[in-house]
Amino acid sequence: MSVRPAASVAPAAADVCEPLSVLGADVRVPLVTGGEVTYAALDYAASAPALQRVWDDIAAYAPYYGSVHRGAGYLSQLSTDLFENSRADVAAFLGCREDDQVVFTRSTTDSLNLLAAVLPSGTEVFVFETEHHASLLPWEQREDVRVRYLSAPRSPRQAVETLERALAERTGGPALVCVTGASNVTGELWPVRELAAAAHAHGARIVLDAAQLAPHHPVDIAAEDVDWVAFSGHKLYAPFGAGVLAGRADWLREARPYLAGGGASRKVARREDGGVDVEWHTTAARHEAGSPNVIGVYAIASACKALTEAGFDGLVARERQLIAAVREGLAEVPEVRVLSLFGEDAPRVGVLSFVVDGWNSSHFAAALSAEYGIGVRDGLFCAHPLVRTLLGSEPEEPGECGAPEAAPGERSLNAIRVSFGAGTPDEHVDRFVRAVKELVRDGAQWTYRTEDGRCVPARD
Repeated sequence: MSVRPAASVAPAAADVCEPLSVLGADVRVPLVTGGEVTYAALDYAASAPALQRVWDDIAAYAPYYGSVHRGAGYLSQLSTDLFENSRADVAAFLGCREDDQVVFTRSTTDSLNLLAAVLPSGTEVFVFETEHHASLLPWEQREDVRVRYLSAPRSPRQAVETLERALAERTGGPALVCVTGASNVTGELWPVRELAAAAHAHGARIVLDAAQLAPHHPVDIAAEDVDWVAFSGHKLYAPFGAGVLAGRADWLREARPYLAGGGASRKVARREDGGVDVEWHTTAARHEAGSPNVIGVYAIASACKALTEAGFDGLVARERQLIAAVREGLAEVPEVRVLSLFGEDAPRVGVLSFVVDGWNSSHFAAALSAEYGIGVRDGLFCAHPLVRTLLGSEPEEPGECGAPEAAPGERSLNAIRVSFGAGTPDEHVDRFVRAVKELVRDGAQWTYRTEDGRCVPARD
């Protein structure tokens, strides 16, 4: 018996794909003004809904669930094959080189913490202040690693020039550049290939945070010439709980295991002095101790195949239409300011953040949810330095609601983020644009208050 993935039919040749089928597309939510509406999930940048294809694949496998690598039983052997085949599918999705390793983790955050843990002592890390905290903070955990934070660039060219100047000042030894592929705040695409070329020209390596890029655009390690790629399943239309770090094997192979335990070790023997000698694996298993999340890993592989079969050309073309609709709609509201590092014409994925004059962002997001059934995000988006850079020169009054991520006295420094992707229907975007216009023109229909740091509808 083998587990066969759910049937998937590639779309007919066309410039634009239809929305992919996702879980929750028919969920209805109540409105404070009365009645119900189909929920408009426009928070893909935090977690994208799972593809129906992925869920069907998981359901087909679930009865055959078993532990991997060390079981003699049929289901364990089946699960082991599924797990390792998933590794090969992810490697193909990422365009991995022949000697690259694919390590399964819990998330992008876990992947980058793993990479931070295996850096050679004395490594100098270069990271822009514009990064998500997952790629901004892990390097600080190493006392023997030096971190240099680079100021926010205002154009792709300036990003490359800033990095080149910083790298030219280093004195030697191992170095690592960490950069996002697409901003989780502005959605803007970063010049990954040019940054990789700059890093390698100065003897540094580079890791690409593809958490926001991989769900929207093809990611090719070899073509982009990056050393590692990290991403999360839950942003790639797979359920929570699994992530990937893929790339060069040498630092991974030479470092102590990220986690010590079963699966990471090949041989453990007692010594005469009472201690133990350990021979660790040199493969990806070295950093995958414990029983792995087989279902999460299989879900990522299923999502990779589903996106590939759907065709990124059509997915990207459709997303550009949605981006244009949102941007054109927001441009018709003078009170709205869309946030950007690289300018209005910069290419981006389906992620836009904005502020509205006269509104606290948490209040605005709460009204979108309670009165229109639209789920967006407000706050600092785990990218505090970047959002402060974008908003710091024009602070607003705090208002009655604040973002829980902001420190006391900084409640005005928050924004609204709308994000979408392969499963977003046109109606969700149309409703969002209409809601923004109505809220700015007419104000909220309901009264809101702050509760546990969140803006919520007031109840009698």
